[in-house]
Amino acid sequence: MSETWLVVGLGNPGPGYSRNRHNIGYMVVEELASRMDATFKTHKAKALVATGRLSMGGHKLILAKPATFMNLSGSPTAQLAKFYNLAPDHVIAIHDEIDIPFDTVKVKLGGGEGGHNGLRDISKTLGTKDYYRVRAGVGRPPGRADAASHVLRDFSTAENKTLPFLIDNAADAVELLAGSGLLAAQDKFS
Repeated sequence: MSETWLVVGLGNPGPGYSRNRHNIGYMVVEELASRMDATFKTHKAKALVATGRLSMGGHKLILAKPATFMNLSGSPTAQLAKFYNLAPDHVIAIHDEIDIPFDTVKVKLGGGEGGHNGLRDISKTLGTKDYYRVRAGVGRPPGRADAASHVLRDFSTAENKTLPFLIDNAADAVELLAGSGLLAAQDKFS
């Protein structure tokens, strides 16, 4: 039976942020939209939204890029979940993760936010931490550099060579999670 999933790519709006580490979520939902040949359109929930299926008869994905800044990702997420009548267990947030190495993807259900303000806002507005997360590793900053500054910088030249693989893997993780469940996704991306 086909299901519907809300897939929220976290990031900051505007061209100045488009290649930042913090915007990996946007990059992944753009990849998924490309795979579905779907186009983003403005939604009243303060988000850009694209819908489609990855295969004939496959699960429906509602892809969203909140048009608010990262720290205010919760309201668009909660409004879209309500609009499409989806419970938090059918919400997938894709986000940057400094606590795992660059070019690593991990999948989990619930848990803490690890200092990620976008996730904190989603948890607050959904009223639960029990939604899925696809964590795209951007690594820690070198030395004692500030983590907030690190995620608001563009990927390095060396990272940009591998970035397409990270985006593909995170998109694959979303597909596997929606299609085959958490254990299958964690088995491949852990």
